[in-house]
Amino acid sequence: MRLRLTRRRLGQLGIGLGALAMSGKAFAQQKFFRIGTGGTGGTYYPIGGLIANAISTDKLNASAVATNGSVANVNGIVGGSMESGFSQADVNFWAFTGTGIYQGKDKIEELRAIANLYPESVHVVVKKGLGAKSVADLKGKRVSLDEPGSGTLVNAKAILAAFGLSEKDIRPEYLKQQQCAEKLKDGSLDAYFQTTGFPQGTLSELAATNGFDLLPLAGPEIQKLQSQYKFFANDEIPDGVYKDVNGVKTISVGAQWVTSAKIDADLVYEVTKGLWSDKTRAALDAGHAKGKDIRKQTALLGIGIPLHPGAQKFYKEAGLLT
Repeated sequence: MRLRLTRRRLGQLGIGLGALAMSGKAFAQQKFFRIGTGGTGGTYYPIGGLIANAISTDKLNASAVATNGSVANVNGIVGGSMESGFSQADVNFWAFTGTGIYQGKDKIEELRAIANLYPESVHVVVKKGLGAKSVADLKGKRVSLDEPGSGTLVNAKAILAAFGLSEKDIRPEYLKQQQCAEKLKDGSLDAYFQTTGFPQGTLSELAATNGFDLLPLAGPEIQKLQSQYKFFANDEIPDGVYKDVNGVKTISVGAQWVTSAKIDADLVYEVTKGLWSDKTRAALDAGHAKGKDIRKQTALLGIGIPLHPGAQKFYKEAGLLT
């Protein structure tokens, strides 16, 4: 059978191919920007999803990627598996300066900041009826310090040391947030550490079902810790943030959005501009309780590494830098 193409049909075909070529060209021009976050039960992941959706355009495809958290995100940025990620202020400082947990390793001098986001409060969650009043009471107990690659693990070790304990003095486990909650429910775990913005989803669910208590992080042990690590700030988890859970004094570190000096300045400028747009503001205010704490006025608070030139350009235009 012979196929006869009329002039009109050829014209239609030409239009279709032209549209396809144009869409392919637009797709090719679209830039991808991955944001390493944390576990799906934490705060990083939903916040990352809100930001990614809000800043994405026909030219920018931003996506939130679930990871093990701060350390994993810094490593992913350096390794090229993601363009950016969320990470705690302490981890960023240690990575950039080759100190702390990065002592003896190469400095990650390409690490650059996009913005400070919100304070992450250290939660020391204990089983109802455990009777613990202090971190020191966790000696001999089954305690999860979070998974390798997380900022929580770093904080937990430092806090244990401040109270005269090490991993050898407890029965340590290294679990994701959801696993911790499940094991606390079935009685196979006594306590766990979680550095996260409150209210955190998994903890809210745990409070509504089995309940839990929080240990305070205050007093001379914490004051000594803060004199050693300046990035720990005084904080408080108020009463009622979690159903029927009494509030406590605690400490926090800043959750920050970081990238690499190798990422194009124009791209990071657009990303930073998108972060502080009205569209993202509305998404953060409506989408997550911690979103309201992400404010342009505190975007440069507690940043101990250099700003990316693209971000720096935006903040100068916004009058936050001279």
